[in-house]
Amino acid sequence: MSRLGRLRPTLRLRLTLLNGVLLVGAGAILVLLAWLLVRDALRPTDELLPGTVVVLSDNRTIDAAQWQRQLVDAASGELLAKGLVALLAISVVGVAGAYAVAGRALRPLHQVTATAQRLGEATLDQRIGYSGADDEVAELAKTFDAMLDRIASAFEAQKRFVANASHELRTPLAVMRTEIDVTLSDDDADAAEYRRMATVVRDASERANGLVDALLVLARSEAQTGRRLGRRTECDLATGTANALSAMRREVERIGLRVQTSLESAPVVGDPGLLDRLAGNLIENAVRYNHLHGRLWVRTGTDGERSWLVVGNTGFEVDQADVPGLFEPFRRGGRERTGARGSGLGLSIVRAVCQAHGGTVRVVAQPGGGLEVTVTLPTADAPAVTGPVAAGG
Repeated sequence: MSRLGRLRPTLRLRLTLLNGVLLVGAGAILVLLAWLLVRDALRPTDELLPGTVVVLSDNRTIDAAQWQRQLVDAASGELLAKGLVALLAISVVGVAGAYAVAGRALRPLHQVTATAQRLGEATLDQRIGYSGADDEVAELAKTFDAMLDRIASAFEAQKRFVANASHELRTPLAVMRTEIDVTLSDDDADAAEYRRMATVVRDASERANGLVDALLVLARSEAQTGRRLGRRTECDLATGTANALSAMRREVERIGLRVQTSLESAPVVGDPGLLDRLAGNLIENAVRYNHLHGRLWVRTGTDGERSWLVVGNTGFEVDQADVPGLFEPFRRGGRERTGARGSGLGLSIVRAVCQAHGGTVRVVAQPGGGLEVTVTLPTADAPAVTGPVAAGG
């Protein structure tokens, strides 16, 4: 097996063989042409009269035609013999040179292979760092390094996500256990104390349950990104948005928000559950991160090819540079948000749902504070180009 492994048709060997075949073929053609030219050129007696003889240096006479045949045969044989020897020598030198040159040219590929074999979670900081000629190999090495950068960023984001999710889940569990331990250790605890403990435990369990539900929706949305949705139904963004506004009516009234709506028909084709969650998350965020007596505006519509949902709100100021960070799990305003109000997955779910449906999402920070989020989705089954999250300006 080891011999077969060493003799496998590697790229270096194939390039060497190709160069050798071309070199031998070209040399053979040159030798053949030289042989033909010599045979054709050595025809001096063709212009002599028949019966002409030639006197040689040893005073022998020989028929001119016979002398010509002997001369041509000797010259052709010598040319052929020396040409074949030269061709063999040139072929050996050429193949050896081609093998060396191919090995030098393919050396960065070996670096790519060695780097890939060494890669692991703890060695994602390694790069090829090719510094040779600006050729195709350099382009491959740069592409590989860029891919490693993206993989490293994805790993870091995944670690951050797992750590934040663990923290968010551990917090309500710790609250529940603390309340239970404190209440059970109190020998004088009465029914009112147990009722208070039950209320705290229920609220904490609801928070944990909401986080788990949000994580499941996020995973479900991301799993369908880039492939056909498992469920496709005709629905209207305006209907889902109206339901989301109705569900948040009490909270809107509690903080005295002024709501402006323009809910025109916005037909789309997709997963109704995911689309309802998209509208619900946008409305919930617009209400949750608003301020007393603030404003909330919602619009839906279509132009026949695309349908859109626009949700805007007043609230705390957000730097436009921090907008992309809003779509990262457990982040708010570009900052970590573990332990804050809500699950921190609202806009992450919005982005995943948009990408799963071939749509885009655009966020613009408002001058006086707050955000305006615009979701655009295709209205038909025709494939749409999924664009990246746009910060806007």
